[in-house]
Amino acid sequence: MTVELATQYLGLELEHPLVASASPLSKTLDGVRRLEDGGASAVVLFSLFEEQLRHESAALNHLTQVGTESFGEALSYFPAVEEYRVGPDAYLELVRRAREAVAVPVIASLNGVTPSGWTEYARSMEEAGASALELNIFHIPSDPAETGRDVERRYEEVVRKVRGVTSIPVAVKLPPYFSSPGEMAHRIAQAGGDGLVLFNRFYQPDFDLEALEVRPDLELSTAVEIRLPLLWIALLRERLGETALAASTGVEGGREAAKYILAGADVVMTTSALLRHGPEHLRTIRRELAEWMAGRGYSSVSEMRGVLRREGAPNPGAFERANYIRALESYRNPFTER
Repeated sequence: MTVELATQYLGLELEHPLVASASPLSKTLDGVRRLEDGGASAVVLFSLFEEQLRHESAALNHLTQVGTESFGEALSYFPAVEEYRVGPDAYLELVRRAREAVAVPVIASLNGVTPSGWTEYARSMEEAGASALELNIFHIPSDPAETGRDVERRYEEVVRKVRGVTSIPVAVKLPPYFSSPGEMAHRIAQAGGDGLVLFNRFYQPDFDLEALEVRPDLELSTAVEIRLPLLWIALLRERLGETALAASTGVEGGREAAKYILAGADVVMTTSALLRHGPEHLRTIRRELAEWMAGRGYSSVSEMRGVLRREGAPNPGAFERANYIRALESYRNPFTER
């Protein structure tokens, strides 16, 4: 049985739903080419950070000091300015050259936290040829005086400012830690976000017990981490209308891709699996997805998309509190049953 894998994301026509998300693999032109050769339907470039755009500005000192007075080690969570390898001009050149070198869409990525001048750089990315923009707002609300609504307004303001200076589609990569992720998803869409990427992983520092230092530590995601974004994509799919949904985290193979599409994702993004196995692993995921679809009788991605969203699932109650209670009661542990 032949299956049709074509899909749309942010108005872009894609050959299949497997997108290479922002990672060190997309930090160079050679890396972008390898991702296309490996089978990516689109490539999200490694992020340009707000700190890079403020490198020569006195505002950088203010940015890195905000909210750290109550936690003396907070500055060491972030790399020093001199550690940033790619400056703004080099990043724009990467966008231009990648757009010319590959046939798949190239999505630029901006990573920041404040709603000030750096957002204007979105226009430069559009002018450089980016097909779309992924906005990664990474904010740690370390100040106890900052309320939840303050944090939410910060996100909305950044999205509005970016939307106001660019005409290309804008996707927003959100963390899952809002008190009401569903409401926040709606507010981001209303602020001008054309799509949502669920979710941004919150990279947490570790403690070095020998050196007594706080050190950055990044662990690659595993398939077990799929469940939180899977839940929210299934809950939000029908309620967000035309807003595009990209699934991120835990995509190790075709089974995870199939689950995300059944929940309602337009595309499935992966990084960790590619860092483990190489860009060519995208072809394996694609083959596994197509084989699963054929085995279940699905002829296209559009046919299977959202089949298990909350409103379309055979058992919508599986998303509710009653199912949570049943799951806890049904667990059997040999140590508790002796």
